[in-house]
Amino acid sequence: MKKYCILILFFFILATSCEKLDLDPLSEGSSESWYSDQTEIELSLNDLYRTYLWDIEQNYEGERFTDNWAQRQAVKDFVAGTINSEWSFSENLWLSTYKGITRANTILNSLENAVDNVPEEILVQLQAEARFFRAVFYGRLVFLYGDVPFYTDYLTVEESFELSRTDKEVIMEQVYSDFDFAIANLPESYGSNELSKVTKGAALGFKARTALRLNDFQIARDAAQEVMDMEVYSLHPEYGDYFLSKTRNSPETIFAIPRSFELGVSWSAKNFYTRTPGGSNVAQPSWDLFASYTCTDGLPIDESPLFDPRNPFENRDPRLAQTIVEFGTEHLGIIYDPNPYVTKVLNVGTGNMVNNKDARSVDTYASYNGLALKKGVDEDWNDDNQTDFDIRIMRYADILLMYAEAKIELGEIDQSVLDAINEVRARAYGVDKGQVSEYPVVVETGQENLRIILRNERRVEFAWENRRFFDLMRWGLAEKALTRPIYGILDPEDLKERVIDEDLWFWSETPEIDADGLPDFSSLYQSGTIKLLVERNFNNRQYLFPIPSKEIIINDNLTQNPGY
Repeated sequence: MKKYCILILFFFILATSCEKLDLDPLSEGSSESWYSDQTEIELSLNDLYRTYLWDIEQNYEGERFTDNWAQRQAVKDFVAGTINSEWSFSENLWLSTYKGITRANTILNSLENAVDNVPEEILVQLQAEARFFRAVFYGRLVFLYGDVPFYTDYLTVEESFELSRTDKEVIMEQVYSDFDFAIANLPESYGSNELSKVTKGAALGFKARTALRLNDFQIARDAAQEVMDMEVYSLHPEYGDYFLSKTRNSPETIFAIPRSFELGVSWSAKNFYTRTPGGSNVAQPSWDLFASYTCTDGLPIDESPLFDPRNPFENRDPRLAQTIVEFGTEHLGIIYDPNPYVTKVLNVGTGNMVNNKDARSVDTYASYNGLALKKGVDEDWNDDNQTDFDIRIMRYADILLMYAEAKIELGEIDQSVLDAINEVRARAYGVDKGQVSEYPVVVETGQENLRIILRNERRVEFAWENRRFFDLMRWGLAEKALTRPIYGILDPEDLKERVIDEDLWFWSETPEIDADGLPDFSSLYQSGTIKLLVERNFNNRQYLFPIPSKEIIINDNLTQNPGY
């Protein structure tokens, strides 16, 4: 036990860098000898762009905790309601976020080393960059954990063991102060070759996002409005094209972390594309997401006369077919068709018929709900299972919808709110928002109805972009959306007998969309035409993450969140 406690203390010191010990190798810098010129400071700031500090924002990590996600008959522990104080995801996120905070603090407390070597204007800009990151990281912790340990100076080991949880209101005063400093002192742009560097627009965008998550609607409104007034950003012309790896430095992108094959930074994509072209399609968009796209008249599928459950892609919001592979269409050079009667499909490139590994009658592990991800999937995915698309963390569409949401919640529903929503929606249809006959323009002005429209617009616009998790949590809808089962298609023989032979493919009837805009498949399940794959069991205590048990073991002043 003594050895175990010593190891915990050792890793705690390494992780938090709390004590200014004189243990730096002569070949490396420290806070005593480093940060003396612009290059050293910028090298240290670059560490705050490392992907592990943004894990919840990349590689669909956030989607796994939502009702947008399906993975055969598996379910993540968060959605299963089984997380506890030893939950590894929380432990890793806590650790990495505090690493980021400590590094930002170290930079900020060491800038005086460079006063004689760096022009004041540059030094202030570098300070703004560090304060941006500190604000983002503390804002993240407050949303996920509530009151958390808070510090802005160096800490000794003794001081770190005395830290208790600071009232989140106190922390947020510093967060907003940091954002405001960054907004005032960061440039609007650096040039086309520095996509990852934070800008004034990024600071405003993250201020709006942080404020919206905490229901500070006036702050969110004003920050989003200021981004719009900058007239620096605009929506990418084509929705589907924006997410491809070939699309770089789009005017829609406000903050992203670039990947590049040339720099050796890529991502393994095999689990997320269809099986016939060589992927494994382990996870796919859920039916909940599939049913959430409105019809081209703007109505939910259970209200629109345009919806046909036997042809569920027809007459739907164009973002559906740009997010989920449409049945019978070419995808990665192969016709995609999950119908179990279709055992051979066309390889468009060769003209040959090949085994249809995306039908469960051919391959047991084909998609259990018949769906496959299309959004962002490019031909570079299936040549070597690697892709280098940028990690897009903030884009202009989010600014528009955050502005609209903040105004709706403040009861300030005016034309600017409708314009913001319609600008996003019109882009999906490939038209300008003024072409009101070419897309289902939003004209609703009632707060309750417009709130539902806005929330669904966010869902379909940001599907599989790691936004849904934060939205469900801040709207208080996780307890409803994440306690409904995950459904899929019947096993091949039953599917043929009960559905396809009855000419019912894809669904036997239209799922109901409830008052919160959430699909309900219970009537289809009761009819025996779909299969329950796995239950969701979100626990309300999970609206706050557990403080990692290791932190509480080594610090008697830390208390746990309720229910853990």
